[in-house]
Amino acid sequence: MQRYKIKISYDGTDYSGWQVQPDRVTIQQVIENAIKKITGQVVKIHGSGRTDNGVHAVAQIAHFDIETQMLPKALLRAVNCIINPDIRIISISKVSQAFHARKSAKSKEYRYFIWNGDQVTPFLYRYRTLIRQPLDVAAMKKAARQLIGRHDFSAFTANPNREVESTVRSLGMLKVTRRGQEITISASSNGFLYKMVRSLAGFLIRVGEGAVKPETATEVLNSQIRTARVPTAPAKGLFLWHVKY
Repeated sequence: MQRYKIKISYDGTDYSGWQVQPDRVTIQQVIENAIKKITGQVVKIHGSGRTDNGVHAVAQIAHFDIETQMLPKALLRAVNCIINPDIRIISISKVSQAFHARKSAKSKEYRYFIWNGDQVTPFLYRYRTLIRQPLDVAAMKKAARQLIGRHDFSAFTANPNREVESTVRSLGMLKVTRRGQEITISASSNGFLYKMVRSLAGFLIRVGEGAVKPETATEVLNSQIRTARVPTAPAKGLFLWHVKY
């Protein structure tokens, strides 16, 4: 069996997230079905992480094992010919059995995009969260700095309906930048909790709106309790941006 590493970009709008689910169309399912159709073999794809319903990816990384004489480039072209154009295999390469898309990852970066204006262009509405009220980026940056580091992020996660060993995570980067009407929240960590990035984004948006003071970031973090001060931002603005190995 040969192990293959693939990089995938996708528009998650019309999919129920990454992971295979009964009676729902997911990214993982679409790619697994395409490989089976091409090679006749059932494969299990392992992603670097799960993206939720409506979340996008610039560079999701995954691996799978298969027996085939096809060259990687030929397999890439064949898969892309079958699947819808809102999912693209960007690259494929042979790797050793020691490589694991999730376990070998050192960190992941997500980016959350906000359009801060009266209206968003029709070419971006699927990928930007529209906030009409002017946002105070300086206040958002001040709050973000308090959240960087190793903390218990219980106040910034949703219930995943499964047992989690620990809610302690190391947030290496939480950065807020503005370019014209576009505001980007970038977050990097060696591991994220369920809906953690969207929760961080939701809190920072509340800070930017003036509903929550930036100084409360530490208080919310230390409380370890999820409250209305930490809403979950819409999925459409979130992208899995980069996985570091």
